[in-house]
This record gives sequence, structure tokens and C-alpha cells, in this order.
Amino acid sequence: MVEVLKAGLYDSIQDLGRIGYQQFGVPISGAMDGYSAKLANAILGNSDDAAVLEFTLIAPKLKFHSNTAICITGMVSRAKINGQPIENNTFVIVKENDLLSFGDRIYGCRGYLAVIGGFQTEKVMQSRSFYTSITEQHRLKTGDYLKVSHELATTKNTNAVLKTPKEHFESTEIEVFKGIDYELIDTDYKNELFNKSFTVSSASNRMAYQLDERLENSLEPIITAPVLPGTVQLTPSGQLLILMRDCQTTGGYPRILQLSEMAINRLSQKTPGQGFRFQLSPH
Repeated sequence: MVEVLKAGLYDSIQDLGRIGYQQFGVPISGAMDGYSAKLANAILGNSDDAAVLEFTLIAPKLKFHSNTAICITGMVSRAKINGQPIENNTFVIVKENDLLSFGDRIYGCRGYLAVIGGFQTEKVMQSRSFYTSITEQHRLKTGDYLKVSHELATTKNTNAVLKTPKEHFESTEIEVFKGIDYELIDTDYKNELFNKSFTVSSASNRMAYQLDERLENSLEPIITAPVLPGTVQLTPSGQLLILMRDCQTTGGYPRILQLSEMAINRLSQKTPGQGFRFQLSPH
């Protein structure tokens, strides 16, 4: 078991999401930065879809009530076991009664904690990902206990560190493809779209990243149509919404761009106030 001694700003259990239920209006959900979640699992020898703990901006303080091994990826924030520093992207053995704490955030927005065998929370529709109205809770709170696998760590900590490419956190270009409704916008608008820098709004969350800048928009809403994580919608006010992992399955705003999977991962590591430009993929 893992005890949440002090919850962070927004902590939840996530895997790779609920695939195949979108026709019923069920969001995909899953780790916002799938790359970092998969990396943590890979370092521990878990399957890609093993459930991890996702934390945002402020990390939780945890106590382990059994022996296991952990790996932390994504956001860097001076992690410590019993006061001793540990690095991100490493295989770390923890023992019963060990305490995991974090210091100030250095960079990144979302971190991931994986344990051997994954967190064993209840599966709903073939996924352990938290989501309001689907799972019993949508975020972790102080005093929660999390079940972990009884599988024991048998691999020695080699102290090897797998570095996440700097551009994963620092890139100011977000790769996009033309959206289904891209041709509805005129040439001048397209030029502005790719020459302008956009800023992540403080209103951004797991459902959507809102951008502070507004562009002129004379387009009419569209008939409600399917949307996906990474869909960029143009609202009547001219604000752009980038749908993220917890997004709805349909929408009525023009879908002018679509982020690549890696672009969603990288965008999820940007904090409010950070800027970027859209880069149109040639493919």
C-alpha cells in the first residue's frame, strides 16, 4: 500500500485511457504526457498501460507500507526518499515505511510516479484512469491509500539515468496537422495562425488548454461532430481551445488543427504563461 500523507495540487491515477467507448460519450482520459508515463513503466519493466500516479505542479508526499521499486518521470521537483535526493528516470528500490517527498518544482508541469506492477485501483471500462462521474473519485486526497502489486523488485538499482530530451520540456514549437475544418479559414487567418505566438492560459486543465490570445473569427459553429484529444477548436470569440485527454467526444466548434501525439505530450508539460507556436507538419 502507498499512503497519501499530503496531496499535491492535482493528483490522479492514470493509465493509457479508455479506448473504444467514445461512441457512448466516454472520454479517453489517460496520462496527459503519455511519453513520460510509458518511460516510467519501461524503466521498471512494467507494461505500457500499467497505472501510474500523475501529479501537477505541486507533488504529493507519500508513505510506502510495503517494499517495491519506483520510477519518477516528467516534471522535475527535487524528489527525496527519507530526505535523500533521488533522480528522475531511475530505478529506485523503496522499503516499508519509506517516505517520498518533493521540493520546489524546477521545470515541467506534470510528473509521473510508477511502481512495480502498477497501481491496483479499480478498473472501470478496462481502465484505471480517474475521471469524474466514471470512477469513484477524480483526484487523490490526503489520507488515501493506494493498492500496489505484490510483485517484488528483483532488479538491482543500477543508478543508470535515461535522459528525457530537453525539447520535450523546452520546445516552443507544437506540431500540428490540418484539421477537418482547416479549409474553412482564409489565407490571412492561416498565416496569422502559424506566425503568431500563443500563451497557455491559467484556465487550462486536463479537459482543454485554453490560449490567451484571440483571433478574429467570422465562422459559424458547425454541426456537432466527433473530436479527439489534440483537436484545436476555434470558438466564436476567436479563442483557441486545444482539447486534452479528458475532453468530450463531440463538439460544435470548427476543428481547424490536430496535434500529433507527441505534441499533446509536450504541450501537457507547459505551465500557464508559457508560449509556443504551431508548426504545420508537411505530412
